Formats: sequence, C-alpha cells, structure tokens
Amino acid sequence: GCEQLAAMPDVIGDIVGLKQQPSGIRVGQMRVPIGVFGMIYESRPNVTIEAASLSIKSGNACILRGGSEAIESNKALAALVRQALESAGLPRDAVQLVPNTDRAAVGHLIAMPDYVDVIIPRGGKGLIERISADAKVPVIKHLDGNCHTYVDDPCDVELAVRVTDNAKTQKYSPCNATESLLVARGVADAFLPRIGAVFAAKGVQMRCDDEALQILKEKAAPALDQQARAAIKTEALLMPAQESDWYEEYLAPIISIKVVAGVDEAIAHINRYSSHHTDAILTTDHVHAQRFLREVDSASVMVNASTRFADGFEYGLGAEIGISTDKFHARGPVGIEGLTSLKWVVMGEGEVRG
Repeated sequence: GCEQLAAMPDVIGDIVGLKQQPSGIRVGQMRVPIGVFGMIYESRPNVTIEAASLSIKSGNACILRGGSEAIESNKALAALVRQALESAGLPRDAVQLVPNTDRAAVGHLIAMPDYVDVIIPRGGKGLIERISADAKVPVIKHLDGNCHTYVDDPCDVELAVRVTDNAKTQKYSPCNATESLLVARGVADAFLPRIGAVFAAKGVQMRCDDEALQILKEKAAPALDQQARAAIKTEALLMPAQESDWYEEYLAPIISIKVVAGVDEAIAHINRYSSHHTDAILTTDHVHAQRFLREVDSASVMVNASTRFADGFEYGLGAEIGISTDKFHARGPVGIEGLTSLKWVVMGEGEVRG
C-alpha cells in the first residue's frame, strides 16, 4: 500500500475546473490539505501505517490513537515513521502517536477544534457511536456495513452464484461483506437452490422471507449431504427472517434472504434497510444496471462485482483511512483526495467589478 501510494501523483496544489468568466477572470478550485486529523482505531496496527502514509502523501499532519491490543506494535511502527520523516527532511511531529491507551486521551482529542480539523474513528459500532456523540470536531464515519447483493432477472446464474458466494463467505468480518441477499422472483427457482447449497456446505445460516424459505426447503435440501439436510430441517441453517434481520450487520456466517418482484422492489428495499455502505446488482440488463447505479443511495454501488471490492486498496487509492457513509465531503473509501479540501482560486489580469 505504501509503495502504491508513493507511486501515485501528488494531488496537493492541483487546480481543477479552471473556467474563463464573462468578466475576464478565470475561476477554478485548488486541492489543499485539511490540516490535522485525529485517527482513533482499535486492534489492527496496520492502520498506523495506512494513516501515516496517507497523511504524509496528502500533506496533512495526524495524531494517532490506537487501542490497547497493539500498543507496542503501534509505538514501534510510529517510531519508524518519525525516523523516515526526519530522514526525508520533514518534521518528525507531522505524525504523532498518543503513547498510552487511557480513554481520557480520546475525550481530549475529539474536543479540540482549535488543534484538530477532523476526527476519523475506525473500529466497532460502539466506538464510532461514542466518538460521534461526544466529538466537538467534525467526524468522518460509518456505523454499519449492511451491504446488499441483488440478483436480477435476467442474470447469468453462474456469475451470480460465484459473486454472491465471494461477497458473503470470502471473509465474514469486514464491513463490505454482503449481509442481505435479494433475489428477483423470475430467477429465484434457478438461483436460490444453488446458492443455498453453497451456503449450507459452508455453514452459513440463512434467514429468509416465506418465499425464499419455501424454495430453499423444497429445492436446495435434496442437493445437500445428510448432515446439511438435517441442519436445514432443524432450522440450524435455514429459518424465518424477522423484521430486524433486514437491518442487521451480522459480521458472521449469517445472511438474510428475500425474494423481490424485480429491480423496483430491490431498490426500494435497499434504500430503506441499507446502511448506505455498498450495494451490488448482478444482471445482464443494461437498463436495470444503470437504474440501480443512479437510484441506490449508497457510498459504493456495483454492477456484477462482489461487495468485498469496496476497499481503498482495491479502488486504487493505495490505502484507505476508513470508509465513510456520510454524504458530505468524503464518501466511500477515503484515500488521499478524501483527506483534502478544495478552495476557490481566481486568476485575473487587473479586472475590476463594475
């Protein structure tokens, strides 16, 4: 990720959209650093390097506060970053690490708008909710990753099975894993038994509406081995969905499944229940794909691809500071450009306003 970032062009100082106005002035926007961002994160020490490298590349300074699980690793990595800054002739303090895990330090960091321009929490829902509630500094955040995959009519069933399997089971814990599966009624009989067999073989519990439940019980069970068939019959792997399941981010081998009439109902369901993180359509209908892209109100919207691609590295950002489901400024995976702002610039040759 660092090597990919280093090879990317610098964006600071770029002027975009420069246009001549009737008055003679030329008006555009220049990309500039935000300033200082505070990064509050849990567990994974790779975030120390991702945050530091993105901060340096975007011309910002950052204050990092990792969790107790990896404090020693974070200290070691931050020391290497500071050495690298110094060797490059840059200020060592451009990247700072809070050296203790006292929760009071977080309270101070998120309440200093004179010193910190934005806070980025990266961790569980509890951490992000607490930061968002208490912060006196703007926060770039996402709370949930209730991602949807919608299997359209028409679709390539082979592609749909392969992509849906990857979107759910490649890794259960990330926020971009699919948590809810919508299937168009016209392809449900062909698609659901096949994906049901895949999920059952991997021990994924399916929480279904009545229509999906009936199809899976009648047509998926015969294709399973005896143990999986028994699990389905005892509701260990197949059970009715509750209303709360449509909102749920499981982060586990569990998926909600619903049969819908078509693309209209799929879009309506997603916009109601989705956390606006990442949602995908699997289809061979170009018009349906374009409608889905335009009308689904999420930070990332995909056609014929796994939701697991919603990631800064996979998007070519080099690394990501996090994923934002806010609608203002940064949205989706936040890389270099998400850590910058735009200011208006005006180029003149002595023009005055009449």
